[in-house]
Amino acid sequence: MSYYVSPTDPPLRGRRVMDLRELGQRLRYAREFRGLSQQSTAEAIGVTRTAITQMESGNRSVSTLELSKLAECFRRPISFFFQEAAEEQDIFVALYRTAPELNVDPIVRDQVWERLNLCQEGVTLKEILGLESRTGLPTFDFRSPRTKGDAITQGNKAAIEERRRLGLGESPVHGISELIVSQGIWASDAELPNGVSGLFLNHFSFGLAIVVNANHSRGRKQFSYAHEYAHALMDRNGQLTVSSSGNSSELVEVRANAFAASFLMPADGVYDLLRNLELKTPYHRVQTVYNAASGGSSEGVIRTESSSRTVTFKDIAKVAHRFGVSYQVALYRLKSLKLLSEKETNRQIALEEFGRQFLNELSDADSVERKDDIQRSGRELRFEVANLAIEAYRQEEISQGRLLELSKMLKIDGPRFLDFAAKARGD
Repeated sequence: MSYYVSPTDPPLRGRRVMDLRELGQRLRYAREFRGLSQQSTAEAIGVTRTAITQMESGNRSVSTLELSKLAECFRRPISFFFQEAAEEQDIFVALYRTAPELNVDPIVRDQVWERLNLCQEGVTLKEILGLESRTGLPTFDFRSPRTKGDAITQGNKAAIEERRRLGLGESPVHGISELIVSQGIWASDAELPNGVSGLFLNHFSFGLAIVVNANHSRGRKQFSYAHEYAHALMDRNGQLTVSSSGNSSELVEVRANAFAASFLMPADGVYDLLRNLELKTPYHRVQTVYNAASGGSSEGVIRTESSSRTVTFKDIAKVAHRFGVSYQVALYRLKSLKLLSEKETNRQIALEEFGRQFLNELSDADSVERKDDIQRSGRELRFEVANLAIEAYRQEEISQGRLLELSKMLKIDGPRFLDFAAKARGD
């Protein structure tokens, strides 16, 4: 007995015919992974517990509507139930093995699920539209760093080369999440544990994806996006990278931090901004790199040359505002460029809260030290997938019912989303 998927059924177009027993195994796996009982699942989709038992045993067919409701209940895209492999290739299994803290708080768990499921839906929509995922990221042939100095040197070099490739010059990179998306990488923020600044994921079901902590300030999120982008450029042979306070001293993390600092705040750009200061450009130096996960710093010795100019908190705030990073990130970048001595750095660290207040006072709601409204987290990814969904509807590749399903995942009012799509189609 088979579960038949009609080739004219828009929500499931292109899915393979699957044996009911195999589908039942997928349903049971997804339910148990979600921590739900058969009874609670039955109540959620409006059937009896016996019906769920029969579905999971392969003795009852599953309608398109029921499968859609089950996917929503289990926080899975419908495509999950038709993948060639399930548990052994499930990104969530790998994620929770590497970072079990992501599976403790249900809010964190649900938000990460939602973001990755949206990525999977986005890939499905791209396939329907015949859009190829961008695959033009450069490959950096670096050996594994042996010291912090190696890691910092590699990160700096990669940042300089990547800015050159993208034609950024010495200008600030505002809206880095949009830049990341333009390179074919899904990008979003989500609620993550306090000790986790970001995730980089590489999985066959959605490609490359970056998730950063929505509870961090705008400036810190900017740095985390750049940090995870470094992993996409230099560490994408692996399936998963979790940037946390627990692994911040690992050399690949130091390298990613060095990349982020140099990519967001190029040395010549900082020098130009502070051109009225009496600067000495060092030849060899100690590099101090902001730590995205812990909020501290990491140093690698390359040799030093001193600078005699004292930088004040207002200069640090100016750099932070200009380059869209936090006061702390800017402070450590100036130290790295030898614009701050050790003594001056400690003094400015003591004034950090004052510097943040200064930024908030002058920048008001746009301050890099303020947090975005948590209710609006994930908007970059939602915007991307919403555009794909509307385009698929405009081209009559998905049905009205499928569009309504996607509106739930996108947290957009269904009738309102249909109205947007109809207007785009000229109805």
